Amino acid sequence: MRVLVVEDEQKIAQFLRKGLAEKGYTVEAVGDADAALARLDVEPFDLLILDLLLPGSRDGLELCREVRARGVASKILMLTARDTVENKIEGLDAGADDYLVKPFSFRELLARLRALLRRTEVAAPGPLTLGGLRYDPESREVAREGEVVHLTAREGALFELLLRRKGNVVSRSEIQARIWEDSFDLSTNIIDVYINALRKKIDTGSRDRIIQTVRGVGYRVRDPHDEP
Repeated sequence: MRVLVVEDEQKIAQFLRKGLAEKGYTVEAVGDADAALARLDVEPFDLLILDLLLPGSRDGLELCREVRARGVASKILMLTARDTVENKIEGLDAGADDYLVKPFSFRELLARLRALLRRTEVAAPGPLTLGGLRYDPESREVAREGEVVHLTAREGALFELLLRRKGNVVSRSEIQARIWEDSFDLSTNIIDVYINALRKKIDTGSRDRIIQTVRGVGYRVRDPHDEP
């Protein structure tokens, strides 16, 4: 998950970069609104963390309004020392998704980021398909080539995430944020364990492999009959 931190206080910016990177996020930090808009013009970010008191011609509120006016869909968390109800209302009305007051707990920040990520996608109801495979999230049953297998709750959540992004790589950090939240160290191999469990149930025997590892990035599922 890509995070852009817009914070002019270097100590806070470095703290956020280091802490979020250790949790598997890809983090960039800039010190003012113009630099933030320049980065957003180049590539998308999943999350923006904006300080309200920024130097230059635009403060955090103006930056937030400009970001929304440009149609940027990134989730926005405002991080500021302004703590009145009016300040919070102003920030949310400007287009922010959440508002966290300094000083803050890093654990609370992580929890709020996870909550924002969960709001990013609205899952369409009903079974999911991939080529000749059919998965029902409610029953957690996978039907493939006439065989039906049942997934555990965690296996089902992981497989559903991959299916909803079919053809696209899902990073290990996003899998951690969405499936395990903050309950384990990203350096452990628990994700690999669950991927292997899915492969044993879904990609067994002479079947074409649909669960793929993209080394150094994450995992994806794709129809083996699709063009590479």
